[in-house]
This record gives sequence, C-alpha cells and structure tokens, in this order.
Amino acid sequence: MNGLKRFLINAAIIHAKKVALLILAATLAAAAFFPRVVMDTDPENMLKTTEPARLFNDETKKNFALSEIVIVGIVNEEDPDGVFNPATLSKIHTLTRFAETLRWPDESDPDTTHGVIAADLVAPSLVDHMSQDAPDSLRFDWLMPEPPTTREAARAIRDKALSNPLLKGRMVSEDGRAISLYLPLTKKLISYKVYTALREKIAEINTSPEGDVFHITGLPVAEGAVGVEMFTQMSTASPLAMVVILGLLALFFRKWELIILPMIIATVSIVITMGLMIGAGYPVHILSSMLPIFLMSIAMVDSVHVLSEFFDTYTPRAGRAHTIRSVMETLFAPMLYTSLTTAAGFLSLTLAPIPPAKVFGGFLCIGVMVAWLLTVLFVPAYVMMIPERRLASFGHTHQSGREAKGLARLLSALGRFTFAHAKVILAGFCLVVAVSVWGITRIQVNDNYAKRFDTSHPIRQADTALNRHFSGTYTAYLVLGDTRDEALGQQDIQALTHRLDRFAEGHENPLVRALAMQIAPKLPALGHGNPSAPELAERIVASIETASSAANDAQYDAWLDIQTFLEVELQNHAIFKRPDLLAYVAGLQAVMDAKPYIGKTESAADVVRKVNQELTTGRTQDFTLPDTLPKVAECYLQFQQSHRPNDLWHLVTPDYKNAVIRLHFNCGDSMATRKAVEAVSAYTAIHPPPVPLSFEWAGLHYINRVLEIKLVGGFLRSFAGSFLMVLVMMAFLFRSPLWAMLCMVPLAITLPLIYGATGLAGKDYDLPIAVMSALSIGMAVDFAIHFLERSRKAVAATGSWESALPLVFGEPARAISRNVLVVAFGFLPLLVASLVPYKTTGAMLFAIMAASGLITLVVLPAILTVWEKRFFPGKKTTHSGASARIHPRKVPSIMEIKK
Repeated sequence: MNGLKRFLINAAIIHAKKVALLILAATLAAAAFFPRVVMDTDPENMLKTTEPARLFNDETKKNFALSEIVIVGIVNEEDPDGVFNPATLSKIHTLTRFAETLRWPDESDPDTTHGVIAADLVAPSLVDHMSQDAPDSLRFDWLMPEPPTTREAARAIRDKALSNPLLKGRMVSEDGRAISLYLPLTKKLISYKVYTALREKIAEINTSPEGDVFHITGLPVAEGAVGVEMFTQMSTASPLAMVVILGLLALFFRKWELIILPMIIATVSIVITMGLMIGAGYPVHILSSMLPIFLMSIAMVDSVHVLSEFFDTYTPRAGRAHTIRSVMETLFAPMLYTSLTTAAGFLSLTLAPIPPAKVFGGFLCIGVMVAWLLTVLFVPAYVMMIPERRLASFGHTHQSGREAKGLARLLSALGRFTFAHAKVILAGFCLVVAVSVWGITRIQVNDNYAKRFDTSHPIRQADTALNRHFSGTYTAYLVLGDTRDEALGQQDIQALTHRLDRFAEGHENPLVRALAMQIAPKLPALGHGNPSAPELAERIVASIETASSAANDAQYDAWLDIQTFLEVELQNHAIFKRPDLLAYVAGLQAVMDAKPYIGKTESAADVVRKVNQELTTGRTQDFTLPDTLPKVAECYLQFQQSHRPNDLWHLVTPDYKNAVIRLHFNCGDSMATRKAVEAVSAYTAIHPPPVPLSFEWAGLHYINRVLEIKLVGGFLRSFAGSFLMVLVMMAFLFRSPLWAMLCMVPLAITLPLIYGATGLAGKDYDLPIAVMSALSIGMAVDFAIHFLERSRKAVAATGSWESALPLVFGEPARAISRNVLVVAFGFLPLLVASLVPYKTTGAMLFAIMAASGLITLVVLPAILTVWEKRFFPGKKTTHSGASARIHPRKVPSIMEIKK
C-alpha cells in the first residue's frame, strides 16, 4: 500500500496540471454517453422478467384481455342530485368522447398506436342497461346514449345504473354523488401521458365547476407519476444540496478557491459514474435516479477530511506542498478504508433480488471509489495549482479565536465529558437501544403507492376521494383454474358411457333407450386419442348426424335427446357453467366482500345472476344463480347479445375452464393484499371447491405485494452480507477482531435507534426505508474508522488514552464534525420534495449520519475509557473516574507527532 500511496501522491503534486487534464478528459468522455440515456419509469421492472408472479400476471392479462386502468372520478357534493344533473353529465359525456380519442404512435413503430382501448372504456354512455324484453328474452339499451336535458332524465339514468350490481359501487357511487370512468390502456407506460392529456381537457370543460370536482387516479397513474416526478424533483434537489453544502463549506473554510473543491469532486464523480452506467447500456431507473443525490454528499466526504486537516495544519512557513503531502500521507489509509467500507455497503445491494437495486448498488460502489481516486489525485493537484499568496490568510491559526469559541471549545468539552462520565454514557445508550429494540417490534411492513405523494398532491387527493365514494381503485385478480387434465382418457369415456346407460334406462321413450344402445359402443372409438371435451362433443355430434340422416321424425327427436344429454355432460368440463361451482365462487365472494379492506368483488357468477334476474321477474330477490347447467349457458348466451359481449371474457375464458374474481381494494396498502391472500387460503382450506381448482393471484396491486416480499427478504440478506463484509474489512484494517467490533458500534446503535423511532412513530417499513437499511452500513462506520485510527496513533504517541484524548478531540474530531454536518445537511434538501420517498430518504439519511457521528464522538471514547486496558494493552492507564482532569496544552499537536 505504501508504494501505491507514494506513487499517487507524487503524481498529483509533481504533475498537477497533467493530472487535472487527465481527469478533465475522463469527465468529458463519460459525459459523451449522456445523450444515449434511457429512462425506465416502470416499477414492475423491479422484478426480474423471469419472476413467476410477473410471468403469470402477463399470462392472465393475455388470457382475460385485461389492461391497466386509469380512473377518472367526478364528484359533486353540492348538487342535490350529485353528479346526476344535466350539466355534470354533459361534461362527463364530453370527457368520455375525448378519452376515446387518446391514441399516440409508438415511438419504435409508427404504424402502431398506443392509448386508451375505446372498446373496453367504461362510462355512462358506453355501458348497457339490461331489462326484460319478453319472457326469456333480454333487451340491452345504452345507459346514456346522449346527455340528458332535464333533471328527471338524469335521475332516471341514476336509477337504472344503481339497479345493476355490476355498475353499482364501481361506475356509480351508491349515494349517486360520483361517477367513475375506467380507461383501459394498451400499455401502462403511457399512463402519465393520458393523465396529462385528461387534466388539460378537464381544465377546458370545467370552467364553471358548479360543485364538480374531477379526480384522476389508478395504480398505473400513481406509478407513472412517481417515475416522472422523481426525475424532475431530483433535478431540483441536487442543486439545493449543492447550495447547502457550499454554505457549510464557506462557514468552515472561508476560501472560495478551496470551498468549490469538494463540489468539483462530487460533480465529476457523478458525471463519470452516470456516464459509465449509461455507456454500459443500463437504463436510468426510478431507483438509480437517486444516485446523484447520494454521490453529491458522499463523494465529498474524503475531500472535506483533507481540507479540514489542511486547514488546521497549514502555515505559510510549512508551505502548501509540504502540508498537503503530510495530510495525504496521514489520511491515505483511513480514506481508503472508509471508501471501501462505504462501497461494500452499497455493493451489498447486488445481493438483493431486485435488478435495478443491483445496478444502483453496483454503480454507487463505483462512484464511491471514483470519488476516492479523485480525492487522492485531484485535491493535491488542485492545491498545487493555487498560488501560494492566495493562501496567505488561510488556516486554523488565522481563525483560532473564533474556532476556540465555537467548534473547538465544544469538542474539547465533549472529550472531557466522555472521559469523566463514561459509564453513565454507556448505561444511557444501553437504555436507548433497549427502547429502540421495542420500537422495532412495532414496525409493520407495508407499502402504498398513493402514500408516496404528499397529502396536497392531486393524485393523493384523488385516491382519498374516490376510495371514499367507490368500492376501491386498487384491483387484484384471483384466478381460478381447472387443474384436471384437458385430455379425456378411457376412464372418462367409460364414465360417460355409464351415465348414458343410466339416462337411457330412466327415459320414458323406448326409442331413446334403443338408440342409446347403438351409440354407447361407439364412444370408446370416438374417444380414441384422448380428445378434449369440446373435441369429443364435435365427434359425437358428427356421428349422431350421420346416424340420424335417414331417421323418421320420432327417431330424430330421440337422437336429439341423446345428443343434448351428451353435450350437457361434456359441458361439465366447461366448469364455470356448472351451477354448483358458480355457487362456490359466489360464496367465496361473499366472504371477501365482508372484509373491511375489500370494497367489492365481481365474477362471472354476478353476470349470470344479473341476467337470470332480468330473465325472470327483474326483482332484487331474483338475483340468484340458475339451478341447471343449460340455464347457466343460456344466461351467458343472452349476455353476449349485449353491446359489449367481450366484457364476459374479462371474467371467464371462452372455454369456461378458467375464471377470475376481480377484487376492488379500498386502500393501496400492501397489508390489505396480504390479508386477502391469507383469507382466500384459509377459506379454500376449509371449503374445498366441487372440482379441483388452482387459486393464483394476478394484477398490479398483487405484483406490488410480491415486490414487497422480495424487498424485505432481499434487503435483509444484503444488510447481513454487508455487515459481515465490513466487519471482516475492519478486522483486516485494525489487525484485531476486537477493534473491528468496536468500529461497528456506531452502526449497531444507529440502526436500532433510527428504526426503533420509525416503529414508535407508526411509520411503515416500505421501499425507501428498506433501501436505507442496506445503504447505511458503509456510511455509518466511516466516522468510526477515522476516529479509531487517529485514536490508536495518538495513544501510541502519548502513551495513554487520557493523554491522547485532547489530541483526538482536536483536529480529528473537528474533521469528523465538519463531515457529519456536510453529509447530513447535504441530504436535507430532499425534504422540500413533494414525493414522500424523497422526504423519507432525506430524513433517514440525515438521522443516520447525525446519529452515527454523535455516537462516534460520544460512545466510542466512553468505551475506550472504560475498557482502556483491553484496547490498549501495555499502555499506562491513568483514568481514575470522574475526578480525572485533562490538560490539552500538555499534549503535542498532530504535526509535532508526525515530526
């Protein structure tokens, strides 16, 4: 290491201009990749493309023609008829017509367009009112073909809509105060474009609100908005961070030539790292968009350490070359190891099963090491390019009066306090940790996309308002599938033959009995090759048509009875035509509807019940399932005569072997999804279905639950891996497992403290907090490394911890304090963002850095005081409890020790 240290320091000091030009060239080369940047705002890409839940979700969307939905809600609390007045319904009609036109050419294929799927759009003017036309016949009319011109007509539309359970609570609120439009998208990545276009149109048509409030929400909108706004707000937060950091550096060093130096290091580190990431072909994901704000503060840590010591030790007599060489030789090893531990903490994210987290962690690791190399090379080179005369009034000696009254006096007093009250300090922090551990037990794992927006954000307000009026804006799909083999074996054919024999024996027509005896022996041959039920039905129909071609009327009727029987029997394989299975689905729906987090469920059973109701009396009490399979089939057939026959295929597949229950959640909490999954599992375990079924989940809301599981487990593993990695590195650095464990103390206290406070405050453990747990390790031990490394050197020079303490709480403590302030306050500009994850990240990182810095300067010296003999064996121990006195002026300075 000494050879590398001498080479880099000599190169920077002797060849300062060449080093600067080399760094400039590297920066420009990296910046050349910026025009190739690709943004990725899809949170679903947090999961691997091969993730089973993601693959099944895509398969479900394809099988049931499902799309991601943008929801537009219109609420009127002032009008006595709510939204069902001519003026409001006219606006809704206009907005619906506009929404149907929202299509844009695909950027990669101009011949393809993406946007709203007009055929599946749900709005008052695009849905049917179902009523009885004649016995056993239905009539389908548009609910609102044109906007009404009178209040009576508007109320009639309301009454018709509320009479349909498929619309009540979903498109129309039960109190008639609100209507929702459901806009299905060809792809969810255009959700923000749709959102923006709708807001512009709403501003145009709602010039006279008259109580009308328009809201736009839906999980795709929330996810798209988070992705877009994170990028825009990062461009605001980064400059603010620079301003805050510049102000602090100006307060500390007061020389603009040197104040801008850490900013140059940070900026160049960001440009090179982002350029490498873009050049390597990685898109800038939502997570990696935060890379600049992380590097902004972290990249300047080493340069602030160098500036701090240079500031404290520089004198015109010593000169810049001698001073900067001395500083770099002193700090080279601590800076290297702090950079390695920080990089290791970030590198641990590559252990998480989240592809963007791997990229984020990997390039943060690269960025930290780039910043270290820039500090080692560019800082000395930069100092050597500053004329000596510009440093005439620079240094601690020129500001000793102010410093003695400020930071230096405070740190000196802190050193005396930790020495005199070491045991009290340790007891106090043990109590704090105990309370924190209790607080951690109260943390609940939960994520909610709407809560990523501030309460004043339009999407957050829309989410609150529409979930209050409707059944819920968050949708998951419980997919029910027939697990039986589609191919019919000989055992199935034998069972069918047996049922045919029983049918014939019980039939009153002797011709049926006779003809059944003719067709029954043919069934094994017709079933050759293991056909599916539809294929066998086609073969039987063809065989019967051949046999009945020369039959008389009586024989033809008998053949028709046999054909109908066999077709119905084979339709039992179209399981979602079976009344008993639909009754099971309805029972499961009733259980889920009773859950407080579920606003409403929908399935093919609801379609059948509604059609059956209208085919009979139309009364509410007849909203029931038919008792035979042919009657169920008739209900399906009647519904397909509507204006929107394809709506059925969103709930059941055309072969009737798979179906979905659509669950509307009235909140976006992932806890609710977890409870729903557990409730379904509990119900199906106690109440097995009439036929073997699979129960699997799909939908964006459920995908977020899967992502949450991956995040928690993945980041816990990465945290454990990072902790062990840093511990081993510390043992190697200090050549002692004991000192390595001591170095981990600030982290071991900081994280329980921060996360305990999170639990006590009732804050959910969500994505930003999960990321912080993995990122904080390397950052939290940085200050401890500097403190302990300098403490060991000071004790080696002075002979005892008591004698070394004033020295340690001199320049080293000042450097640590300055770094704590710069890094911690550098994250605070995130608090001005409107996105809650940024606020959380800023607050968490500020707390982690401030707490770890404070613990480093308070707990570590207290431990060294109490267990001095164990940590400094063979050294003279002078500590005698609270009566011990420290005399700073009797201790040599750092520069004197070096000499």
